[in-house]
Amino acid sequence: MRKSDPVILFAAGVLASAGGAAVLYIEQGWSWLAAGLILPGGAALVSGWLGHRKPAGSGGGHGNWRRAGCVLLASVLIVVFWAVVNYAAVRSAWRRDVTRDKQHTLSANTAGFIKSLPQEVQFSALYVGIPPAYLEDLFREYERVSGGKIKTEIIDPVEQIGYAAQFGNRIDSQESKVVVRSGKERRDVDFTKEPLSEAQLTNAVVRVTRAERQACFLAGHGEYALADKGEQGLSKLVAALAANNISSREVMLGIAGQVPGDCDVLVVPGPHQELTAKEELAIGDYLKRGGDALFLVENVVVTTPDRPLTEEEFRKNPSLNGILNPWGVKVGDDVVVDLVNHAGDDVGSPATRNYEDHKALTAGLDYTFYVRPRSISVLKDRRPELKLAQIVMTMPGEKSWAETDRTLKVEFDPLVDIPGPVPLAFVIMAEKKAPVLSDTRIIVFSDADFLSNAYIDQYSNARMGLNAIIWLAETDALIYIDPKAVKVERLDLTSKQKRQVAAILFLMPLFLAAAGLITWMKRSQ
Repeated sequence: MRKSDPVILFAAGVLASAGGAAVLYIEQGWSWLAAGLILPGGAALVSGWLGHRKPAGSGGGHGNWRRAGCVLLASVLIVVFWAVVNYAAVRSAWRRDVTRDKQHTLSANTAGFIKSLPQEVQFSALYVGIPPAYLEDLFREYERVSGGKIKTEIIDPVEQIGYAAQFGNRIDSQESKVVVRSGKERRDVDFTKEPLSEAQLTNAVVRVTRAERQACFLAGHGEYALADKGEQGLSKLVAALAANNISSREVMLGIAGQVPGDCDVLVVPGPHQELTAKEELAIGDYLKRGGDALFLVENVVVTTPDRPLTEEEFRKNPSLNGILNPWGVKVGDDVVVDLVNHAGDDVGSPATRNYEDHKALTAGLDYTFYVRPRSISVLKDRRPELKLAQIVMTMPGEKSWAETDRTLKVEFDPLVDIPGPVPLAFVIMAEKKAPVLSDTRIIVFSDADFLSNAYIDQYSNARMGLNAIIWLAETDALIYIDPKAVKVERLDLTSKQKRQVAAILFLMPLFLAAAGLITWMKRSQ
């Protein structure tokens, strides 16, 4: 036998054995092809290896076996390393999503929420045919991040008609949906026409795991309307609250006489006309009983030097100080300006990310901006049990102040103007005392426009408003997800195709190792 024959035999054995193993894995069972490759291939491997040994009397047998042992040990170490890396990749929580819209990564808000789920949640997708790969990926990510709290399944209601019948709906091959269940609660999410999104799933989880809260919005004084989808409406805020299982409705205190008992938080969204004494008294009583409220104070009316303000214009957009003063704060009749940090070209729309460290309200926020906000100051003679903290201020520096001249003459006057950084929002808490059942929580913003449909989607305005209402309603956590379109621009593989890809990925490093071993065999002859 020529010296090169064992090497050729060994190489043929590697190819045949690896090919047979790949066929066996792909077909998930023995076949004539798999057996015809593995059996002769194994025999060729053994024959080639044994034929490569030098004769015992040649004087190199001992060294040859030592080198062979080293090669085998290195091969074993390579295989072990490969197995450990792949195991770690499957088990590790670290992931890197390289898709353009991060389609396979849950947002920080969703991740934080589902990690703290108090109970198990079941996702049951009803989909006829082979489910899209993005759906499997999305479900797998929810399972992984939730640590087992979320269980998922994909059901073909045509093939599994008996099992699908438990969901109580007629089978429709044109319909695709996910049934989200927890305890006795259930929500159905339809994704027949559009790909299923993270926002849809997470909102459904919120609804089946959280008790519904009620936000009552004051109406009857020219406030921003909930149903208004125009720029001056609050329909986008209402939708975001609904996603957090907080329902919204308007209340007219002039008719009701008091804040309804089922209101978890009262929102006063920038009244343009003054409240009556009766209405102010009703809100005051609600706060004294431990009620929680968000006050959005509208901006003052400004003019030009050639046109003085009328008495009616002076009274327009009330400061609500009749309600707020007993709680230790005063809203000024001025306009806060910032010559350096402002939205667009309007120095009267300061943009800021100068926040106090309040985890539930300001953690992770980028800039927020406010349209002609007023200054808020603390009263010296406030009640000792009140706890106050400014949560939003203009950016530090000498270029922001509260301008008291309402004729648009923007020039700092140290005698009457308030230098920056100027407080734009305050949080107020009153400690619980019997017979009050809960602490009073109040948040005051000196602007209402930033949560209107025109501006809520800009910067971090939406998250700031949601943070405030959710904290006041004393719910668990905020769920606000930036919308991202799910674009199915990938190849969906069958299970057999996936095994083919896996086999190719396995064979590549195997062939490289075999090539190295064959090279060594040639050199050691």
